[in-house]
Amino acid sequence: MSDFRYEIALQQLYGIGLNNAKHLIEHYGSAENVFLYADKDIAKTQHGNVSIKQIKQQALEQADAEMEFIHKHNIRVAYYQNDDYPYRLKECIDAPILLYGLGNYDYNCKHVVSVVGTRMPTDRGKEQCRQFVADLANLLPDTLIISGLAYGIDVTAHRAALDYGLPTLIIPAHGLDRIYPAVHRNVAMEAVRHGGILTEFKSGTRPDKPNFVQRNRIIAGLADAVVVVESKERGGSLITAEMANSYSREVFAFPGRGNDEQSKGCNKLIKYDKARLIENAEDMLTHMMWEQTKQLQPLQTELLPELEPNEQKIIDTLHHEPDGMHINQILTFVELPFAEVSAQLFTMEMKGLVKSLPGGLYRALK
Repeated sequence: MSDFRYEIALQQLYGIGLNNAKHLIEHYGSAENVFLYADKDIAKTQHGNVSIKQIKQQALEQADAEMEFIHKHNIRVAYYQNDDYPYRLKECIDAPILLYGLGNYDYNCKHVVSVVGTRMPTDRGKEQCRQFVADLANLLPDTLIISGLAYGIDVTAHRAALDYGLPTLIIPAHGLDRIYPAVHRNVAMEAVRHGGILTEFKSGTRPDKPNFVQRNRIIAGLADAVVVVESKERGGSLITAEMANSYSREVFAFPGRGNDEQSKGCNKLIKYDKARLIENAEDMLTHMMWEQTKQLQPLQTELLPELEPNEQKIIDTLHHEPDGMHINQILTFVELPFAEVSAQLFTMEMKGLVKSLPGGLYRALK
């Protein structure tokens, strides 16, 4: 592993800033030369009567400690001037100087899709997310799925990728000495084996609120396309979408009904031409002009025996309310006795045709 002592130290200089640090590296030729010859430039970034020698020494000591952590945990370091740095991210003006990674993923694989959304998705949103990833795995199995491991759509996308055999990359808002949320640790560890974790934050960095906005630009910049599954009218997903637009990335959103709180953000993106409406993975692939390597499998209902008449009645009824229908409403449509409908729903749930929801609701799965 290369010694990134000076690159790490440069990021620890108080007040230096990302753009200024890059400018100094370009001007002096390397991060090491900045430390050797740029005392006057460094002094311009400081306030008060400070010792430049002491500031540099403290930064180097922090870098040495970080290097120990890196070597101990076999962390990969990508420097923005090196060939192994993600080329998509390198195109972004505010790309980090360094990235710290766990795992054996390919930063520069052929197809990269970021999937983001609300932390409080509906069942419909979670299923939409899983189906989208499942279809990608079927149609374009070399796709890398990126997200942020947050509750809701993020972790649903990671889990779906792992379940359907796609690599997945986690972009956290903290250093690699922790996992947040801790409850998603098992997902993160599996992602390291089948993808990775990538961050610009050194060890010891806490998941503080500003870091989430900062990391969202990496989720946007690393990808060819950003897909928003469900989002409220305000939230991190919309910030990620705006960043993706600023990087000239393609943005896609699943639409929702006008009164769906969890879809207002998606609808807003579509309404103001900030995202292209999609209903499935094929819509995205068509727009991206990505050649499908496989074809979608037939719908599961085609693989099952033909539906019985009462089953067909119930399925047709449930399709009127995609988010779920109460059993009493079903009764009014199918005109069958309660006991018969209740028994039929139980059988259909066992077959994977419907799903029972809290409050006596049922939703069609086929």
